[in-house]
Amino acid sequence: MNAKHCLVLALIASATGTALAAEPIVGLITKTETNPFFVKMKEGAQRASKLQGAKLLTAAGKADGDNAGQVTAIENMISAGAKAILITPNDSKAIVPAIKKARDQGVMVIALDSPADPQDATDALFATDNFRAGQLIGQYAKAAMGGKPAKIATLDLFPGHPVGIARHNGFLAGFGAAGITAKTMELSKAADVVCMADSFGDQGKGQTAMENCLQKNPDINVVYTINEPAAAGAYKALKAAGKEKNVLIVSVDGGCEGVRNVKAGIIAATSQQYPLKMAGLAVDASVTYAKTGKKTAGYVDTGVTLITDKKQAGVESQDTTFGLGACWGK
Repeated sequence: MNAKHCLVLALIASATGTALAAEPIVGLITKTETNPFFVKMKEGAQRASKLQGAKLLTAAGKADGDNAGQVTAIENMISAGAKAILITPNDSKAIVPAIKKARDQGVMVIALDSPADPQDATDALFATDNFRAGQLIGQYAKAAMGGKPAKIATLDLFPGHPVGIARHNGFLAGFGAAGITAKTMELSKAADVVCMADSFGDQGKGQTAMENCLQKNPDINVVYTINEPAAAGAYKALKAAGKEKNVLIVSVDGGCEGVRNVKAGIIAATSQQYPLKMAGLAVDASVTYAKTGKKTAGYVDTGVTLITDKKQAGVESQDTTFGLGACWGK
């Protein structure tokens, strides 16, 4: 082999070595920067990226519903050379063209927490089983009522959101309503439900929704809430009406404030989800794709645990000590 051939081989080896050594670039786009759930998700992505030797790019919408900001973030991350993008969609339908553009250029896209619409618009979904989360608190509420007739208020998210639908329907299925499955795509109704209202996952709006429900039916004794801020608002309305001691509130999230509200007896039980794990697993899958070309596909369940200090027979749960050890936020 002559010197010229040796030089060519050396250059090829050098270029290959550089390509192999280059750190994979992974993008994370959350709904907002401030929500504690997404703060913890970002922490999980940062931790996993450091362990995996990946470069993490981050961005977020300015507020819930900011699709344009997320579209811009996708475009910027494609330009920056991201091999995978993780996203919690602000608008599950409107974001799909931008996701398609990324995938058409060889970028693996994983939805976190909330699916795109359709779900297969992304390569994979890493998320809480929201139907199961609702089902757990429904089973708990049914057991806690001990056969007493229920008059239920549901403080939901807002119309059409898949997470809100899954949690609501899971709760009703867990409480014993017939004919509801994880594939039911609309908010279900049941004879026990005397009021349905939208809280937008907000404490103030949750309080207003509860006040309106109490005006319609002052004998409500079970309240399902889409998340713990809505539960806090519902409790405030109930306390103002002098009814807080006679109403069972259940919820979903597992943030530290919410778990403390379980410990204080404000919320009877909550289903805890795990954004740190959600993001960490997705970063691991992204690095695998960047290094091997192997994509993760379909749905990956990132776990859910019922948290309560008042256990009910036949309903698996952990106490608030466990919940506070695994919670997120302040």
